[in-house]
Order: sequence, then structure tokens, then C-alpha cells
Amino acid sequence: MDTTKIAKTNGTEPATVSKPSRLGAVATWADERLGLATMAKKNLRKVFPDHWSFMLGEIALWSFVVLLLTGVFLTLWFTPSMGEVTYQGSYEQLRGIHMSEAYASALHISFDVRGGLLMRQMHHWAAMLFVASMMVHLLRVWFTGAFRKPRELNWVIGSLLLLLGTLEGFTGYSLPDDLLSGTGIRAADGFIKASPVVGTYMSFLLFGGEFPGESIIPRLYTVHVLLIPGLLLALIAAHMLLLVYHKHTQWPGPGRTEKNVVGYPMLPVYAAKAGGFFFIVFGVTALMGALLSINPVWKYGPYDPSKVTAGSQPDWYMGWPDGALRIMPGIETHIWGITISWNVMLPILVLPLLAFTVLLLLPFIDAWITGDKREHHLLYRPRDAPTRTALMVALMTMYGLFWAAGGNDIIAITLNASINQITYFLRAAVIVGPILAFVITRRWCISLQRKDVETILHGYETGIIMRSPEGGYSEKHLPLDPVRAYVLTARDRDPVSADGEVRPEVDANGIPAPHTGRLSGLRNRIRTLMWSDNVQKPTREELEAGHHHADHEHELQAAMDGHAADGHQFDGHHLVEDEGLRNH
Repeated sequence: MDTTKIAKTNGTEPATVSKPSRLGAVATWADERLGLATMAKKNLRKVFPDHWSFMLGEIALWSFVVLLLTGVFLTLWFTPSMGEVTYQGSYEQLRGIHMSEAYASALHISFDVRGGLLMRQMHHWAAMLFVASMMVHLLRVWFTGAFRKPRELNWVIGSLLLLLGTLEGFTGYSLPDDLLSGTGIRAADGFIKASPVVGTYMSFLLFGGEFPGESIIPRLYTVHVLLIPGLLLALIAAHMLLLVYHKHTQWPGPGRTEKNVVGYPMLPVYAAKAGGFFFIVFGVTALMGALLSINPVWKYGPYDPSKVTAGSQPDWYMGWPDGALRIMPGIETHIWGITISWNVMLPILVLPLLAFTVLLLLPFIDAWITGDKREHHLLYRPRDAPTRTALMVALMTMYGLFWAAGGNDIIAITLNASINQITYFLRAAVIVGPILAFVITRRWCISLQRKDVETILHGYETGIIMRSPEGGYSEKHLPLDPVRAYVLTARDRDPVSADGEVRPEVDANGIPAPHTGRLSGLRNRIRTLMWSDNVQKPTREELEAGHHHADHEHELQAAMDGHAADGHQFDGHHLVEDEGLRNH
């Protein structure tokens, strides 16, 4: 056997071969100057935990890759110009119609470029998946506590990615210059003009003159293909680097601690799985682009400022501010000759900015309330943090109601109902709904905590009813699997006393930390609301007492195992047809 070509290494130095090749010499030269081998060895063997919920972020990543690939294809044929031309393409219904070059090129891509319509629809569906997966990924991070120290900055980056993804979708949606997208741009012009004092100047600057001007499509094109994608790429790179630097969070379980990661290495396992998942995302997007029509611009016709598409609505991720606008009462104020349109400014300019600011600051607000300065790498189940979970469900409810309000006209037509009644109902629902969602979700989580404690102490219900010699009935319980019991008890104990009062923070010497400042009282009241009703995991004494009770119960039931009781022949050990009722 020829061993001259076998690489040799002692485990601490890079492998070398007895007969170096030219390629190896080049690699050695680069490694001596860049240190690539050491960096690659460390990162390519980095361990990642394995759980289906972690793939939500990957869907966003691979959707963005699909967006880049299809977007490059579309830029080869799209003409971002508002210059007027006469259409002479394949779509006969619009032949001879005057339209912008942007709209004509969108029709050309759809009907005359081989695979153009597929690429357009894949691009649009990938944009939908990109924003949707980022939203669901953000919810997963919040509900499992992955936003806590040291990942607050990654939460901020993720929130910025969601904002930029939404803006990127709006700019791309507006580029074809059809009647539907033009209606959206016209609405945006109205929103800008609703800004007090400077609104008209901002509109004039953006459109290069009076609406619609001739500059908006080229400017949106530059923002869509250059500015926002560059920011997205930079933020995604920063997001991934922080993920590697902080190490990935993991679900609690035997052998998993705050200081390790249990999973598979980047190479070869995780890279193969991630690569395969990319092709799944790409394939599903291609299937949707081929079979599900989206944004058929040829049906709307070219944009005309004197017309509007009936029932026009933006893409779903822009629906919630549109819904807020629709249900906002018409309120205006006239001050010193200036009209302040509160009915436009509040739902469109103030509400999105306020909502995004709250979203951005959530981890820091939570850290201020809890006073928790520890690093967290283990996740928790949503039921283990009832108040946090209820807060996000309340925000989701408000978002969903605003989103539904964006289609109040469609709902009225579909249900043959009064649009005024629907609007009045939604005005009340966006206030009452989140409060009800918060209360119900919080109580639901606390009930699940109570159920977990019951299961830990007394075992799980088997569904087998036992009858004692005295004639009493009881359900047979079996002890939990140790792994499952470990997961249920892996959460931290909340800082509350037996009477539900929150214990004061103490330093390393056990001395209560002083709380000064105007907000300390408010902070303590919020902490009490956050933790006082939680059901704590059992103490060691409670576990021992529960196990002792379970052992005594098993002793009483042992004599009845294998014997069917009258009327309850099925005890898990006998077939029903083998047993008859006994006469006494």
C-alpha cells in the first residue's frame, strides 16, 4: 500500500502530505499570511443544536437568497423609467395603449422573456416568505426567551431586518407602475403630505415635482436594488456573526447547560442539512411561482392618476397600518392656517414608528423590569413566562385586528354586512381585544404550569381506572420519564415569596440592592404583576413527598394488577372479550 500521499498530523498542527502539490503550496502560502486553516478548523467544527423551530430563521435566510437570485434575473430586462411608450408586445388587450417604460418592461418580462413570469412570481412569493418567516422567527425568539442577555443586539438587528424587509417589499411592489401599485404610491404621497408643515416639501422632493412626476420609479429602483439590499446583506452578516460568537441557544435537557452546546458540527452534518433545506425552500418557492398567480399586473393596466383600482389593497405585511387608517375617526385640527390631519398622521406616521420602537426596546424593557443581568443560553417554554407570553399575544391580537381592518370593504362585501358596523366593531376590538388576549393567555399559561407541577409530583394519567377493595375508584398514574421530568423542572425559580410578594434583589453578599429613583415603585409593581401568580416548580421536599405518596399508591394498586373490576374489564392487561361481568 502506497502511503506517500496520506496526510500526517499530530492533532495540533495542520495536516501535511509527503509530496506537496502546487495547489497545496498555494494553500500553505495563503494560510501563512491569512491564518485561514486555524479559523476554518474552529468554525467548521462549531456545534449547532438540532430543533425544528431553529429552521424558521433559515427560511428567512434562504428566501432572501432566492430574492437575490430572481432579482438579478429581473434586472436584466426591467426598465426603471417613467418615459411614455406605446405598447406593441404580446398581450393583445393592451396593445396600442400608452404606458410607462417600466410597465411595458414588466409586461415584456411576463409574456416575452422565457421564464420571465416564473421569475417574477417566484420573486414576489419569496418576498412574502421572507417577511413572514422573519415575523415568525421573531415570535419564536421572544416566546422562548432567546432575546435575553447577551443577544439583545441581535434582537435589534432582527427588528431592523424586519423593518427593512417591509420597506424593500413596498418599493419592489411599486416598481411595475401598474394601476394597483400606482394607487399605493398615490396613498404614500398622501401620507407624506400629512406631515405638518414639511409634508408638501417632502413630497415635492421625493417625486421631483408635483405628483406623479418622472423621478419616483427610478428612485425607488435604486433604493430597491442597491440601498436596502446592501443594508440587508450587512445586517444579515452581522446577525450571523453574532450568532456564531454568542453560540446558539438550546432547549433544556440532560447534559445541556448554560456553558455548552449539544448538537451537530457545522461540517459535515449541519452544512448538509442547511444545504438541503435551501433546496426545499427554493423548490417550494418555485412551485408557488409556477402554480399560484400573484400580482397579475396585466389585469390592472398602466397607472393613470385619474383612476383607482376598486378594492385595492397592499401586500399583507403593509395591511396593518392601512387597517389603522381605515378605522381611525376623521379628526383634524386647524392651527395658524395649518391643517393637522390626525386621522392620517396618527395611524400612518405615529403608530408604525411607536410600534417599531416598542418592538426594538422590548429586551431592554424586560431586563430593566426583571433586573436580570445573567447570560442565558437555555430556552424556556412559553408557559414558563406567562406575562411575557401574554404581552406578545396581546400585541399579536392588536396587529391581527388592524390587519383585518385593512380589508373591511372586502369583509363587508363577502359577508353582505354594513361596512360602518364592521368599522365600529374593529375600533372597539383593537382596544378590548388585546386586553382580553393578555388576561386569557396569562391565565392559560399559569394553568399549564399548575398541570406540569401536578404531573411532576404524581405522574401522568394513564386512562386506566382502578377499583379498590373498599369500592372506591381512582385513575392509575405512572411516573414521568426522567428526561421529561428534567425538562419540566429545568426552568429558574421566580423571585417571589410564599405569599406572592417579589423578593428584593440581593448582591453577592446577600445584602438587598438599594432601589432609588422615581421609577423604582413602578418597576416593583410591574415585577409583582409579572411573577406573583406564577406556579413555581416543586421544591425537593415536595418532590420527596410526592414520590412517597406515589409509592404508597402503587403498593395499594399492585394487588389489583391483572384483575378486571366489574364494569371496568379493560385495565390494560386483559382483552375485553375475555372478561365477563361477575355476579355476586
